[in-house]
Amino acid sequence: MHTILGSGGAIGTPLARALTGYTKQIRLVARNPQKVNPTDELMSADLTDPAAIDGAIEGSTVVYVVIGFKYSAKAWAHTWPPFMESVLASCRKHNARLVFFDNVYLYAKEAIPHMTEQSVINPPSRKGKIRALLVSMIQKANEQGQQILIARAPDFYGPGKVSSTLTETVVKNLRKGKKAMWFGNPDAVHQFIYTPDAARAVALLGNTPEAFGQVWHLPTHPAPLTIRQWTTLFAGAFQTPDRLTVLPPFTLRVLGLFIPIMAELSEMSYQNEQDYRFDCTKFIKAFPEFVITTPQEGVKSMVD
Repeated sequence: MHTILGSGGAIGTPLARALTGYTKQIRLVARNPQKVNPTDELMSADLTDPAAIDGAIEGSTVVYVVIGFKYSAKAWAHTWPPFMESVLASCRKHNARLVFFDNVYLYAKEAIPHMTEQSVINPPSRKGKIRALLVSMIQKANEQGQQILIARAPDFYGPGKVSSTLTETVVKNLRKGKKAMWFGNPDAVHQFIYTPDAARAVALLGNTPEAFGQVWHLPTHPAPLTIRQWTTLFAGAFQTPDRLTVLPPFTLRVLGLFIPIMAELSEMSYQNEQDYRFDCTKFIKAFPEFVITTPQEGVKSMVD
């Protein structure tokens, strides 16, 4: 049984589709899970409850953590560490392998222009410090004999329910014929992973026994596009005016006084002020047959 904790989101849904290439025994766990494939087993659960987590993991061979808690440093501090502690304990109890879908928040600010699996872990943000704590918990569990891998992704884009800065400030505005908006340097390179690619790669790693015990950067197209170039791509696809409003990062702090999510984005603004390149050489060398979707193809899929 392959179990997805946090099904239904930007990664959970395409992951459920991708796993059908390996198994028909797929369990989707969320507060209100919806079938993706006809044979999916649905389990409604509150994944902040250790007993519910244990029930969801029981009988699983591989568990995929793709859940997203409320985007708040305070909420993350309250929910993520006990959640991870429960997941690790239940995976150990039921002898299940674990795949943790991670982001790049734990990396040092200086690492952002060229991120690799060996990049320095020195997060400048509160949310990044929480992610670093989770990774240290996983590393300790790996050292104690558990089978866990970390599948790390940069910012993403793609069809369906995808919540990201690019989606919220560029894509949604252009769809409506409005000006795209960006907080930061629009001429800095910013690489994004296509969510179906991320899901296919996570499924592949989860079904590759020798991949466990390692950190993997998920396959991201190497095209060095800037935010200005991404905006042009989306505007062309949506057949709307190619217009971009650039706002300095400090405006996030001001807006955060009235809109809480803006305050949360403010501490991550360092990622948008410099080149943001994600090196996935390790994955490509291990899985040379994996085809990465080009930005042009990915953007087109969001229109079709």
